[in-house]
Amino acid sequence: MTLLPNEWWPTALLALVLFVDAAMSIRPPQFIRDCLAGVNFPREWWWTLIVIKTLAVVGLIAGIWMPGVAFAANVGVIVYFCSAAAAHIRARNTGQAFWINCLGMLALSIAVLVLSLTL
Repeated sequence: MTLLPNEWWPTALLALVLFVDAAMSIRPPQFIRDCLAGVNFPREWWWTLIVIKTLAVVGLIAGIWMPGVAFAANVGVIVYFCSAAAAHIRARNTGQAFWINCLGMLALSIAVLVLSLTL
């Protein structure tokens, strides 16, 4: 096993989605503000999410050519969204943002990991 994605496009798709998510978080629309406030994430720490997502994008893209990097970045994204899901559950904030945004991104991240290693 070389730990290079068998197909580049699932990894690139996840990188694109995370890039858009990070870009939207620079000036978060109302649904992102509601989501972060709903889990009691302090506003002065919102910038950290942009950094985390941007680093994940860089890792995913670099990992298309560098063995193991996309795998590690993809696992990191999965851990990030598992943590987000736990925060939603802990805060009892399980509305639309939880089901569509949080769990949807978690499902996409898991699917990309599986697809990139099995295709």
